[in-house]
Amino acid sequence: MNPALQGLITIIVGVGGCISYFYLSNLFLDKVLFPIRGVRAGRNISRANMIRPWLFLAPAIFAMSVYLAYPVFETFRLSLMQRVAGGGYEFVGLQNYQKMLQETKFWEALHNNLLWLLVVPAASTGFGLLAAQLSDRISWGNLAKSLIFMPMAISFVGAAVIWKLVYDTRGVDQDQIGILNAVWLHFKGGPISVLFLQIVPSVALIGFAAAVAYLGWALLRPLLAGRDLVIWAVPLRAIAAAVAAWLIWLSLRATLNIASADLPYGAPQTWLTIPFWNSFFLMAVLVWIQTGFAMVILSAALRGVPEDTIEAAIVDGANPFQIFFKIKVPQIMGTIVVVWTTITIVVLKVFDIVYAMSNGQWETQVLANYMYDKLFRANDWGIGSASAMVIMLLVMPILIWNVYNARKEMR
Repeated sequence: MNPALQGLITIIVGVGGCISYFYLSNLFLDKVLFPIRGVRAGRNISRANMIRPWLFLAPAIFAMSVYLAYPVFETFRLSLMQRVAGGGYEFVGLQNYQKMLQETKFWEALHNNLLWLLVVPAASTGFGLLAAQLSDRISWGNLAKSLIFMPMAISFVGAAVIWKLVYDTRGVDQDQIGILNAVWLHFKGGPISVLFLQIVPSVALIGFAAAVAYLGWALLRPLLAGRDLVIWAVPLRAIAAAVAAWLIWLSLRATLNIASADLPYGAPQTWLTIPFWNSFFLMAVLVWIQTGFAMVILSAALRGVPEDTIEAAIVDGANPFQIFFKIKVPQIMGTIVVVWTTITIVVLKVFDIVYAMSNGQWETQVLANYMYDKLFRANDWGIGSASAMVIMLLVMPILIWNVYNARKEMR
């Protein structure tokens, strides 16, 4: 059958089925189950109105039960089982989790996922906010937004292939088709090379460490001041401050390494095989994709900032930076948090980019790729399911936070 015709039939059957379900279910509810006639008409109308929302929600609840709830319980069950010779499973309790925690690849994946969580949402949201602000101030802003948003239309695998060509490496005597190596080979030492490859990155890392230190202090200050805080906020602030301290140490160590590095000028580099830094090369792909998403959402939020507050700030003598950081950003903080958490969920499930570019080699393993390796390569369904449960547990607090904020706004 022609794919276009097949798609058309699917749309007709799907839409027609939904319309038929809602029409017939309402007909059954109002004409058969609770008929609106006789002395009980008022009571029947009330009962029908109580049942009607659940009638509309029934298909969604059924679909979520089949495609979401059941897989979660089945994955948890498999994480407690182990395959035996000859087929079948036996109950082993938490042994799969113990084995998983003893594997260095798991801790490497967890470490890399934490690094992705810290870098990608922050970079994507920051660049998206910057693009949203700047594109609204230029005449060709709509064209700029279209170009920045374009990577969102590319699949993760397609983006990985594109960036793999950017990082491509050829022999010393061959022309480099990888953009990064073509640029790298233009640096041959001297003041310009030191400036762009050592001084500028070192300053950027120190600036990043300073920004993280300020954020960590802002989170820790209420605890040190003994202010009244919500009970669950205290450990979260403490954990965030500890993560900030770890990031500062990581940034300063990287700064020292860059400043004292003996760079191999004139030789093409295999970028994806350089430990630690190759993870950042992979992160660049997801930042490139998600920046467009953040820009579109934050641009709409910036347009919704009341002009009165901006005009009042201008009258009071505020400069553009003060208007942006003290007037606009606080008013769209809720949207920034939503964008941040949405990208965070995407990062926790990242698989395609790592699989297509490095396949978890050279210390670039992440949890989703680790789970894939265990399930479909090692055929170890126990540890694979256990790693899937770890991913779900990492996603759950973010989902709960989003639901909590949504319900809070509804009130």
